Order: sequence, then structure tokens, then C-alpha cells
Amino acid sequence: MWWARTEFRRITVYAWQWRTVMRLANLDGRARGREYLPRLRRTRSEGWRDRVRVRMVKGQAPEQWEARASGLAHSFRARSCRVRVIKPGTIELDLVHSDPLAAPVTLPQLGDVVDLRRVTVGRTETGKPWRLRLLGNHVLTVGATGAGKGSLLWSVIWALAPMVKAGAVRLVGVDPKGGMELGQVPDVFDRVVYDGGEAAVTLLEQTAADVRERAGSYRGVRRGWSPETGDPFTVLVVDELADLIAYQPDKRLRERAQGALQTIASQGRAPGLAVLGFVQDPRKEVVPFRHLFPTRVAMRLDEPTQVDMVLGDGLRARGASAHEIPESTPGVAWIKQDGQRDPMRARAFNITDSNLVELRHYITGTAATVIPFPENTTHGGQAA
Repeated sequence: MWWARTEFRRITVYAWQWRTVMRLANLDGRARGREYLPRLRRTRSEGWRDRVRVRMVKGQAPEQWEARASGLAHSFRARSCRVRVIKPGTIELDLVHSDPLAAPVTLPQLGDVVDLRRVTVGRTETGKPWRLRLLGNHVLTVGATGAGKGSLLWSVIWALAPMVKAGAVRLVGVDPKGGMELGQVPDVFDRVVYDGGEAAVTLLEQTAADVRERAGSYRGVRRGWSPETGDPFTVLVVDELADLIAYQPDKRLRERAQGALQTIASQGRAPGLAVLGFVQDPRKEVVPFRHLFPTRVAMRLDEPTQVDMVLGDGLRARGASAHEIPESTPGVAWIKQDGQRDPMRARAFNITDSNLVELRHYITGTAATVIPFPENTTHGGQAA
């Protein structure tokens, strides 16, 4: 029983050495010759982690605990320690012992009902569905080569398949890699371009024009898109975003692409358009308008400093260790959404070549052969 395990660990792991650890970690306080210790409150053991609630000493800040998280993890024999604020003066330590996302997440059957505010694309480490908001939102995903960015891309399209088939969602894609990713199932896209040149920029400008036209038609009638408008919800998928807005050697094309994407990202949410952008390099000079993406996803990153570049300042200190995601777990990511202080850890569904064949057949009604990824495995494009 969980309560027996909780009580056993509370006594044997935390209570008996609490005073010593707090002193050695310099988390105690002294005033007028009196010692003040953080109070060990409720403890709950969930197998893969222990949740330890703490009442901080007066004058302490959560940042002091974040700075000592690594030492606390080692002191309590945990793999890592994350600090979450519960309420003023009270924090909770997540002392993690194992990884519940070590195994691939099985893809569910194609569904019938799609909620654009809650699109299920995987599972969180707590066992709950990982749901992305697309309506009124844009999503920027950053990850090193092989991090599994394509797993998220195809998980989104898989979840949207019923609406794509019905014409209620329209997919528009740009794949500067010559179709290595989006070209696997081209028929599901209303429009798709397989290069980063003139054709791609023209498609982006057409999409920006669609945004302005739709916004104009809603003027004085409604404040935002809804299914009642009769317009399809549009999802713009841009794989390797940097090829268009940073690495494009033609300055004129690069500036046109940046201008169109900024228009889409800044004006597209209300008229019913969501951008899914994928990139490897998170530097500001590569994606200067990343602040226009309310949801940011950090898959495996190369350097610790990149975590805050992607998710926001201070997120690595709160436990978002995207730079420590193993290569053996593609699709694992840390997610930060506007309005939420703490990041979430999750893993996208495991998408195979046969799943892509099924997806294409479901949407188009035409059986097709999908070009396999190396070693005949995709996990939604691990090579992305």
C-alpha cells in the first residue's frame, strides 16, 4: 500500500536525518542565538518519486532551495530534486528515483472526437495524458538531432486525423529538408513545400494573407475562430524553421520569410491558425520572435544554457533538465506554457512506419507505402 511505503520512507529516509541535512545544506537559520529549521510536513511516496512538503524558514526564498537541489538529491539518495512552490512559505520537493517515461508510449487508436484545446499527443511522467492546446496557441519545439521532434509532429497530426479527414482542419507544411519528414505522408497536407527557397516563402506569404483576410471577415462579427464559422482550422507545420529564417543565404528571401512568419505568429491565433515550429538551434538570433510561441517544448538539448533559452529564465533551476535527457528516450520533453510557473515533463507517442501508412489510409482512403526511416524505425522521425 502506498501509505505504508510513504510512512516507511518518511521515517527512515527523511525524518531521522532532516536536521543534519538542513544544517549541512545551509538551509537552517539563526537569530538571537536560536536555530530555526525548515519544517518537514507531508510526505507521499509514489514509487518513482517522493513528494516532500516543506515549510520554509522565515526569510527564505524558493530560489535558495533550487540552488541546493542537487545536494538534496544526493543526501536523500535520489536521482534528482525539483522544487515547486505550493503557496507562500511552502514548497514541495520532488525527489525522483526512476524514470516513468523510459519506455516508449504506445499510440492509441484513431479517435472520433477532437478538442483543439486539449489535443492528446503523449503521456506525462505522472501518467496523465499530455495534452497540447492548439486553439489560440502556437508551439515551438526545440531539440538536438535524434531528440524525436518528429514524434511530436506526427502525434499532433494523428490526434487531428478525424478533423483533417472531415475537412474541419487544414494542414499546411514546409519541409526545407526536401521532404524527409513531411514527405512521408504528403497526401494529408492541403499544401506542402519541400524546400526552403522561393516556393516555401511564397507559401508562408499566402498563409499570412489568409490570416489577414480571415481576420478582416471576422471584424465586427466575432472575436475569434470557432467551428461555427465554417472555416477550417489551419495548422502550419514548419520543420527545420531555422533553414527559412536564419540559414537561408538569400537575404531577401530570409527577410520575407521572417516577415510572413511574424505576421502569422502575431495575428494568427484569433482567426484560427496554429503554428507548429521545429528547430535545433534555440539561440535568439536564430528564432528572434520565439516570444510569440506561448507553448515551448524542449526535447534533448546539447547544452545546459539552452534550457533557459527555450523555456525561459530560471526553468533549469526548477528542474527542467532537458540537457540530461538520454539519447535512448526520443520524444521525451520538458514543456512550458504561458501562465504556468512550473514546467511539465512528458513523452510523445511512439509513431512507426506502419502507423504512418495507417494515418494516410485513414485520411485519404488510399493505401500507400511510406518510405521507412533508417533501421526501419521512426518514433515519429527520431532523426529529426
